[in-house]
Amino acid sequence: MKKVFVVAAMTLSIFGASAQQKIGYISTDELIGVMPEAEKADAELKEYQASLAQQGQDMMRDLNDKDSLFVRDSAKLSPSMKEIKKNELISLYQRVQNWNQQAQDMYQQETQKKIAPLRTKALDAIRAVAKENGYSYILDVNAVIVGPPGDDVIALVKKKMGIKETPGSPLKKP
Repeated sequence: MKKVFVVAAMTLSIFGASAQQKIGYISTDELIGVMPEAEKADAELKEYQASLAQQGQDMMRDLNDKDSLFVRDSAKLSPSMKEIKKNELISLYQRVQNWNQQAQDMYQQETQKKIAPLRTKALDAIRAVAKENGYSYILDVNAVIVGPPGDDVIALVKKKMGIKETPGSPLKKP
């Protein structure tokens, strides 16, 4: 009988401890978006994207110029030289065709490189706020479809990071 009482007491204490856990929610995307460093990263990414677009335009211009020269001069070329020029054009055309995918891949890599330090800084601040305020869990609102009631902690994290609170729509609790 004594063992049953001890097991019951332990079970109640476990349930009691879990009921006292604090849960918070945050949108890490929103937090990263309001970080001062995000503006700089965004400007650098726009500049990089413009550079990639310019490279693509330059390649297309080069292709058009070489194509025009080939069409104009093809009658004067020997069959073997015509074949060489034609193969050069085909190769350049393929490079231009592949450029869009290459540029997208390069842009994605650059984006990841710029965002990674911001995400790390945001997660460090979220962890610090969780520890300071006794939160057992802080969940990203974008990843939670259904969850227990909790607090929106974005204001606490912004304060921790020294980001001034801007008026906006508060996050809804799931």
